[in-house]
Amino acid sequence: MTTVRTLATTAALGALLATGACATDRTVRPQPVSDTAVGGIDGALGGYLLGDLVGGRHARTAKIATAGIGGIVGPGIGAYMDAQEAELRARTAGTDVQLTRRGDDLILTIPSGNAFAYKSDSVAPGFERTLDQIAGVLREHDHAFVDIYGHTDSVGSDSYNQGLSERRAASVAAYLAGHGVNRARLGTKGFGKAQPIASNDTPEGQSANRRVEIKIVPIADTDLR
Repeated sequence: MTTVRTLATTAALGALLATGACATDRTVRPQPVSDTAVGGIDGALGGYLLGDLVGGRHARTAKIATAGIGGIVGPGIGAYMDAQEAELRARTAGTDVQLTRRGDDLILTIPSGNAFAYKSDSVAPGFERTLDQIAGVLREHDHAFVDIYGHTDSVGSDSYNQGLSERRAASVAAYLAGHGVNRARLGTKGFGKAQPIASNDTPEGQSANRRVEIKIVPIADTDLR
């Protein structure tokens, strides 16, 4: 089983690298440039953004089932995520939030400079309206897992950056939960400086790397059986 899974993952990553982006991406994002060799499946092109769920799918599904949240019948998943994508695009229009579609997953990329004050892990008052709009869509489309990932630039110590990324992800999750998104759907993870999407050698690259990502993954009815 491990061999089959490894081969499948390697093939998927190879296809992504060959094309520069997944065929279903709707937003072109900068190619990742890692300070510490981003080349493995858990680098910026792999790991959680390509399919894993924080805490593991089995454990997350158990929480979903306990909370009484249902799943989507297979043939309807695409249409369900199409509708959610359209709503998110409409409600974040005019902001710096980027929305990317990968298969049936949606990924929102939020510049930390918009969402947080410098070195702060509290959601900035000026960004609350945008998060309100995102929370509204997530409430309406509740048959989906929601992962929140925090990222920093490379300035400062590893431990500081790791802690800040974790706290910022947790702050966004707490805000969403406080605005009606079921906590059973939410997972958080901080990556510190480990997953840059631009070079940390320039202020512009550092700014791009300071971000929060929200990944929305549909819950299939088969997940709950």
